[in-house]
Amino acid sequence: MESKVFVFPKETSTAHVILRPEITRPLQEVSVCLRSYTDLSRPYTPFSLATPGKDNAFFIYLQPPNVCSVHINQEDTYFRTDSESLDWRHICVTWDSNTGVVQLWVNGKLYPRRVSMKGSSIAAEASIVLGQEQDSFGGGFEASQSLVGEISDVHMWDYALTPEDIHKVISGRHNGNVINWVSLYYEIKGEVLVQPRLQ
Repeated sequence: MESKVFVFPKETSTAHVILRPEITRPLQEVSVCLRSYTDLSRPYTPFSLATPGKDNAFFIYLQPPNVCSVHINQEDTYFRTDSESLDWRHICVTWDSNTGVVQLWVNGKLYPRRVSMKGSSIAAEASIVLGQEQDSFGGGFEASQSLVGEISDVHMWDYALTPEDIHKVISGRHNGNVINWVSLYYEIKGEVLVQPRLQ
């Protein structure tokens, strides 16, 4: 998928991409980075990880123009961000169970840190979906929460990235060890296109 994007052309409750990484143990630390491009003015979901019994185990929900919420094991954490511009947006979220610290980076800028679900872990049995929010394990989608736009460079790690790591990710020099966009295992459901990245 290097130099490629997924295009979600319209609002539906069916179009999504399933990612199938091998997660062999519960996660005490997680980092997810991705790029997205949309002109939506309503909330939307680029990345959703559900586990059995926890539909919002690790879930990124963007609420234009300037709110991002991160959900970890059903607990919501809200970040106020700079207003979105009509351009590609690079987002990284990190979480460390030992401290509970959640970090949100947008285009290389760190927002004030939050704390969520200290001491918990995310189960190894995971359903990971791009473009839809899971209200149940692997399903329960609503068109009003879907992504309409483009997504690229999705990476996931089983540790919390350092600031140095984040800057390497942005410049394409640090790939995920759980999900790696360059060698992505995925399944498209519904109307999602793979297209060359043009900018």
